[in-house]
Amino acid sequence: MFDSIRNNSKILMGLLFLLIIPSFVLFGMEGYSRFEDKGAVVAKVDGQKINQTDWDAAHQSEVQRIRASVPNLDAKLLDSPEARYATLDKMVNDRLIARASEKQLLMTSDQRLARYLQQDPSIAGLRGADGKLDMDRYRQLAASQGMTPEMLEARVRQDLSNQQVLAGLQASGFATQRQTDMALDAYLQRREIQVQRWLPLDFAAKVQVADADLERYYKENSERFRSVESADIEYLVLDVAALQARVVLPEQDLKTYYEQNLQKLAGQEQRRASHILVNAAKDLPAADKQKAREKAEALLASARKAPKSFAELARKNSDDTGSATRGGDLDFFARGAMVKPFEDAAFALQKDQISDIVESDFGFHIILLTDIKKPQAPSFEAMRPQLETDLRKQQAQRQFAELAETFSNSVYEQSDSLTPVAEKLKLTVQKAQGLTRNPAVGSQGVLSSPKLLEAVFSEDAVAKKRNTAAVEVAANTLVSARIVNHRPSAVRPFEDVKADVRLLWIQSQSAKLATVEGQAQLATWKKEPAQARLAAAVTVSRDQAQNQPQAVIDAALRADPAQLPALVGVDLADQGYAVVRVNKIVQRPETPAAQAEQSRQQFARIWGQAQTQAYLASLKAQFKVEILAEKPKKLSAP
Repeated sequence: MFDSIRNNSKILMGLLFLLIIPSFVLFGMEGYSRFEDKGAVVAKVDGQKINQTDWDAAHQSEVQRIRASVPNLDAKLLDSPEARYATLDKMVNDRLIARASEKQLLMTSDQRLARYLQQDPSIAGLRGADGKLDMDRYRQLAASQGMTPEMLEARVRQDLSNQQVLAGLQASGFATQRQTDMALDAYLQRREIQVQRWLPLDFAAKVQVADADLERYYKENSERFRSVESADIEYLVLDVAALQARVVLPEQDLKTYYEQNLQKLAGQEQRRASHILVNAAKDLPAADKQKAREKAEALLASARKAPKSFAELARKNSDDTGSATRGGDLDFFARGAMVKPFEDAAFALQKDQISDIVESDFGFHIILLTDIKKPQAPSFEAMRPQLETDLRKQQAQRQFAELAETFSNSVYEQSDSLTPVAEKLKLTVQKAQGLTRNPAVGSQGVLSSPKLLEAVFSEDAVAKKRNTAAVEVAANTLVSARIVNHRPSAVRPFEDVKADVRLLWIQSQSAKLATVEGQAQLATWKKEPAQARLAAAVTVSRDQAQNQPQAVIDAALRADPAQLPALVGVDLADQGYAVVRVNKIVQRPETPAAQAEQSRQQFARIWGQAQTQAYLASLKAQFKVEILAEKPKKLSAP
């Protein structure tokens, strides 16, 4: 077929010419531009469009960023209408700020850009010991973000310019202690209350139960009896642990590995030395340094004349006060513990040998080597368990790297079963029942991975029962799964949930009876307040609920301060009813100075955020921002 095309390429090109040119004449370029259509316009900022494709790409990037920082977050939350709308709102604000930056001619100078890049930790780490930037690694950093270095710098420059739009406003956020106290006094106002509650449990015995009532309640609240979507699956795991268990180690490989690592197993040679130090700083004048050297040479001559007096010489003459009291003894040390000139000299000596004068940054040393501790290599048999573990792990990791691509390709290419892949790679097909879209509380292991569960419940895996793609659920761990039995979410039959319906019916009717009783008592007490029998008084506020339901706190704080004391009724829905007497407002205790300052700073930040939102709102009006996508109901104003 391909030979035929090659042999008749001129004829084929002629046909294509005849087909394509007339289509341009008839339809024009506009028709072809539709192939690049990026979907519906979802927002506009100063005439600039944000389309559906841009929105989808931005949300996908945001999801990946959040998952990287919070791996166990419910995947449904990230793909909810509210989360998607939040991404769009952020895109609009970013475009808005960029447009405002252009209009206000806010620019970032080369000096500021360079200073910022020098301080950026991700870039600072690319500098060598000489302080120069490793340009190859810098290009790799830019490429990892899909950019050239020039594009990266242009984006940073634009970001810095955009930051100037809000920088002045945010920096000017300020709140006095009086303003803070007034706001907190209002928000954290304390009130003394007394409460009497009527609990549904106390009325349960009075509820009459009829099958007709239960059936009606079931129909009216059917969604409460919906089962959770679940699936039974088969799955394969390719990981280092599984491969490690089947690694066979020849005896000769173990011995070779032992011999290759003998020095590392034995550890480093250590040496013990004593020294006499004559101080001579690097910046000491030449004449003074010469005097120090002459003193050291005199001490060296004395030490060599009477080696057994070395300790006494060190005690009386060494400027190293730490070791002088011990006769100059420095105990055992390995390579890397001492300055290099000292180390080189010490490791070149024989036991009981005295060195020549050794100069270092500290001055002049006379070294006596007092002992040598040769490394003791453990025997092969003693190290066998550790050698086997290390070698198995190494070989398993190599095998994993070799098999990972085969595993990924095979579960995709033979998507109707995991058995061929299991047989090919000598893995075991495992089974699990009752998986849901969200990890079970306390679950561990591969089946608790949100990434795997998302793949299992994807449309393709559910509808066609195909193998999922190989999912990396942890380092060196790939999993593929396949649904064997899928149970979609559905309202369970009445007969299956009748006991639950009965329980909920009794609870709802008990709550109604409690409410009726509580309302009647409230009416009586309002007529004759002296007869009210309530619990002991407690002081509550928004930050100190004293174990009271939130509805009780809200009702108590809504009571008109000019009408206190006051009796109010609170419908607690399924928790019954409460009557609250609000006695008085209680003065907030004086806060310590440190806590007051902390509150002031926090209030200033909140006030600054409010100012920022107000400024963004004014910019949206100025630049005629339109969000055309429908706002989720949960975010819409009631």
